[in-house]
Amino acid sequence: MLAKPMLKASATWFLLLAAAVAAPAQSNFFNKWEARTAATQSKQPPWPPPLATTYVGLIQVYRTDFSRQISPTHVTTWNYDSSKGLNLIPWARTEFDFNLPPFITHSSPKTIDGAGDTSFLGKYRILSGNSQHGNYVVSAFVSSTIPTGSYKNGTPVATVGPGLGVGKGFGRFDVQTTLSATLPTGETPKLGRPVAWNTAGQYHLGKYLWPELEFNATYYHGGPNDGKSQAFMTPGLLGVHKLRPSVESSRLVLCLGGGVQIATSQFHTYNHGLLFTGRLVF
Repeated sequence: MLAKPMLKASATWFLLLAAAVAAPAQSNFFNKWEARTAATQSKQPPWPPPLATTYVGLIQVYRTDFSRQISPTHVTTWNYDSSKGLNLIPWARTEFDFNLPPFITHSSPKTIDGAGDTSFLGKYRILSGNSQHGNYVVSAFVSSTIPTGSYKNGTPVATVGPGLGVGKGFGRFDVQTTLSATLPTGETPKLGRPVAWNTAGQYHLGKYLWPELEFNATYYHGGPNDGKSQAFMTPGLLGVHKLRPSVESSRLVLCLGGGVQIATSQFHTYNHGLLFTGRLVF
């Protein structure tokens, strides 16, 4: 199966990046980058990115996710990588994400497996305060996709998605919420303009664990599902482990997690979706 090469490629990139960031930076360029990233992240709360909700803060991470969805007609779809990839902080208050095209498989012989769309995201942190100065984040972001998908596993045209994210912490508990839209650059009557509203509540339990509960809703405007909406409740668990705890300034962190999406609306295109995530923060 082509999914196996995709898994091997993601694992290879993950290991190569781990080796690269674990080695001490020698050049002045990387030293400056490291200092800028550390200074930028020190001005925001240290929450982990939720499973499905777009992270409202800035993060430098290599991330790969996997998901399984079962449609009402009992077709199982696996999404390998789930449009995740490399997130970087190139300038103060700014994040840029390059997301690899996922590989999508289907249990139905009538649907052809193939790659999805390549996507990007740019984020600007408008306001923030770390846990000693307000414990909050406000950011704006714009995502985009280009139609690299094969056999209808992506959209036929490019899309643009403006969004706004807000987060607030209360001790060990935090809430992150985002509102975004997907705007196709063409074929709008066919694709529509869906609006997504996602909210995640997280609690820092002990030293390593972050149990969370997310509410994910999509409202469809135009397209085949015009006027409909679907919503999910997503309980999940994230495990966060600092890889070099003896080095106080180290940001190298391994995060693993998973959850399940449970449909709470009468209309839904799938139910009991499984989510898995692996992240190397640096």
